[in-house]
Amino acid sequence: MDKETQEHKRFLEEQLEWCKEQDNILEEIEDKLYEMKEIAECALVNDMTTNEIARFNHQLDNLKRKFSLLKDSYRLLYTKTRRVVFVWILHYYQWS
Repeated sequence: MDKETQEHKRFLEEQLEWCKEQDNILEEIEDKLYEMKEIAECALVNDMTTNEIARFNHQLDNLKRKFSLLKDSYRLLYTKTRRVVFVWILHYYQWS
């Protein structure tokens, strides 16, 4: 395998790993959204005490924080991936 083919293979392997990481983050985001939905639906159908409402709000706040962190992680990984792809494309067409 020549050097260019090896570099291309390494690039594609990195892309695959980043895609797997993105997929994992998106799965976690989906889980948090479903948890939030369950809490909201439960609150809708039940008469709740002030303490129960406070507990649900606390749970929702925690889930929102986790969601926000996951969203930021995804955005950073996505930006990094796009930047690397752009650099690789420039490199590839420079040598073609």
